[in-house]
Amino acid sequence: MATPESTSETLFSMPAQAAPAEFVRAASMGDRVYDTLLSQLISLKIAPGTRIAVDAVVRELGVSQTPIRAALIRLESEGLVVKTHNVGFSAAPMPSRRRFEDTYDMRLMLEPYMAERAAKHLAPAMREELARLAAGMTALAKDHSKLAYGKFAVQDANFHAWIAKQSGNELAADALARLYAHTHLFRLRYHTTVTDEAIKEHAAIVKALSDGNGKKAATAMAFHIEQSRARMAPFFELME
Repeated sequence: MATPESTSETLFSMPAQAAPAEFVRAASMGDRVYDTLLSQLISLKIAPGTRIAVDAVVRELGVSQTPIRAALIRLESEGLVVKTHNVGFSAAPMPSRRRFEDTYDMRLMLEPYMAERAAKHLAPAMREELARLAAGMTALAKDHSKLAYGKFAVQDANFHAWIAKQSGNELAADALARLYAHTHLFRLRYHTTVTDEAIKEHAAIVKALSDGNGKKAATAMAFHIEQSRARMAPFFELME
């Protein structure tokens, strides 16, 4: 699929789906605004540290301030946007090199352990939910647009957070969530090989989890994290 010249134009020229209530229409508009800003942040169309003026976004997207502010609050909760008193919203800065290395070290300490525990706790219904998560990411990886790439970054974070939750260790899962690792790291490199390689590595994790094999799940998770570090490190250096 060809990459759209303008993400916002593509989103807002799409025909709206028929909705039975104003609430559904408002929610749909809010999601579109969120998707637009997400793709602009991940692709660095909105550069790290850049102030995001709500009035400017209103003019660009042709919508009211309400869905824009809601989207920015949502993106703030995901670590992509920061809000400063008397300044407003800005794109989150890129992590430092030290933060980059520390994040991967932290993930290597936490995530293989959580994957191993999760493999021992997954009920059949949970295995089906895991398969749906993986399938959704595979579908997004086939779409090479900036919008799909941004969504993949969020779904990647959700995939890892879901596994962490199934481990049953709430403190470890909370520590992982506070890293905002995935959405930040996807800003380092907009390229389809990132999603293609991640999908293959996720498949090994999903298989081990579905089989209830904790040791293999831990090994597959550690391999995935190390490969992600190797993929992203050269592009981090280019930004310094």
